[in-house]
Amino acid sequence: RLGLERADTAEKAVTVIVDLLEKYGQGGNCMESQMAFTYHNSFLIADRKEAWVLETSGKYWAAEKVEGGVRNISNQLSITTKIDREHPELKEYAKSKGWWDGKKEFDFAATYSYVNTARMTTTRGRYCEGYKLLNKHKGSITSEIMMEILRDKESGINMEGGFMTTGSMVSVLPQQPNLPCIHYFTGTPDPAR
Repeated sequence: RLGLERADTAEKAVTVIVDLLEKYGQGGNCMESQMAFTYHNSFLIADRKEAWVLETSGKYWAAEKVEGGVRNISNQLSITTKIDREHPELKEYAKSKGWWDGKKEFDFAATYSYVNTARMTTTRGRYCEGYKLLNKHKGSITSEIMMEILRDKESGINMEGGFMTTGSMVSVLPQQPNLPCIHYFTGTPDPAR
């Protein structure tokens, strides 16, 4: 929200978020219940001209400029070797922890999490299922198709049970500045309603 408030481009919003992360860190419980559950964050940030994925691990972060096609995030790190901006100590910290030898190609998701990045788009899970659904409609995604994807319960995109989807948003951002942007938000936690 602060990125939206303080920046007028997607890339400037990345800067706002990483500056705040450096200054204040991140944390807090992800649930309203008494159970302690925390994780780091991923962000899809877009304006009329460009889109970025920003992913964080503690104060460390990597950002990928989306160059085309489709891109999704879902409760795991997904930036691999295409890193367009990064925390200045990202790689040195990984080396100091023994997570990366400094010789092989640096893979953010593999280094800062337990994700097998070679299997991310093939094993069943929310990230993989979102990837499949987006690619199924690649080149013809409309706001209605995006809403269908966000309502999909079979894939796990629309979660129910112990963990529930807390909200969904679909935005239409025309590149022509004379056309208005349109934003759709769910009024309940379940996007199917």
